[in-house]
Amino acid sequence: MRRRTVIALLGGASTTLARAVGAQAPEGPRRLGIVLPYGESDTKSQEHLALLRDELAKLGWRDGRNLRIEVRWTGGDANRTMTFAREVVASRPDVILARSTFVTAAVLRETRAIPIVFVVVSDPVGDGFVSSMARPGGNVTGFTNVEASLCGKWVQLLREVDPRATRIAVLYGPKTSAGGGSYYLNLAKEAVASTDVKIVALPVQEAGDADHGIDTFAKEAGGALLVTPDATTTRLRSTIVSAATRTTLPAIYPFRDFATSGGLISYGTEVADQFRKAAVYVDRILRGAKPADLPVMQPTKFELVINLRTAKALGLTIPPSILASADEVIE
Repeated sequence: MRRRTVIALLGGASTTLARAVGAQAPEGPRRLGIVLPYGESDTKSQEHLALLRDELAKLGWRDGRNLRIEVRWTGGDANRTMTFAREVVASRPDVILARSTFVTAAVLRETRAIPIVFVVVSDPVGDGFVSSMARPGGNVTGFTNVEASLCGKWVQLLREVDPRATRIAVLYGPKTSAGGGSYYLNLAKEAVASTDVKIVALPVQEAGDADHGIDTFAKEAGGALLVTPDATTTRLRSTIVSAATRTTLPAIYPFRDFATSGGLISYGTEVADQFRKAAVYVDRILRGAKPADLPVMQPTKFELVINLRTAKALGLTIPPSILASADEVIE
């Protein structure tokens, strides 16, 4: 795959790099800066933060005592993301935790010195964040939300649930998805290469885009939705699920929150687990480890959630084999 650099899309080469942290540990509490791509009212993000704090406490880092955590909420806004990236770097924390491809790119644009741990990033090598998964080689490492076969599994599940599906719209945020969306589009096309299924790109940025795009796509028979994991699709979760239900399109989603919100099927990594593991990397960096030496970790466990209420509303029968393998069935 040709190496891409999302960082360049955010506005070119970096401005003045942040000064490297000194060799001696600073006096007083250590500092963790966090940048999240959602609003402060996002319930799931608050749960993930609480989990992160709990895990750090178990490792000996207690917020308000020997650790000071500062959280910045971008609300999914590109300008705020870049502003907060500059702010968090200027505050010179010991470590920065960044969620999503877009946030990680924004922070990396501002510093190649301060250690960064990312979560819920799809293609860190292709997007220019790290040199390799095994040896990141710079100031950033973390946890991806996909592995190579995941997109093929999404397509397989969609076709098993609705064999009539011959058109699959891949829904993504062009500003926030890996490779501007090309990462998942290419994987989806590879997954259907030997079939008669057509892949359709469906970029969305705001709720109106999602409503209009899904409504237009649904006008032709044989459609299904594949919603990819990025900050935009997660932010627009309610709109996307409602539009899919309204247009009776079978859809597969990347996180369980979509299925518990009324989506048909979700299959993907558990985001909470990424925050648990991120706490371990933050701990190791605070104790002297370098991101360059900490391998980027891929998920090893994926959870399948089926919403039978939605299946019934869509007139679909979920195959027994899928029900048997589900981690959770919503009835």
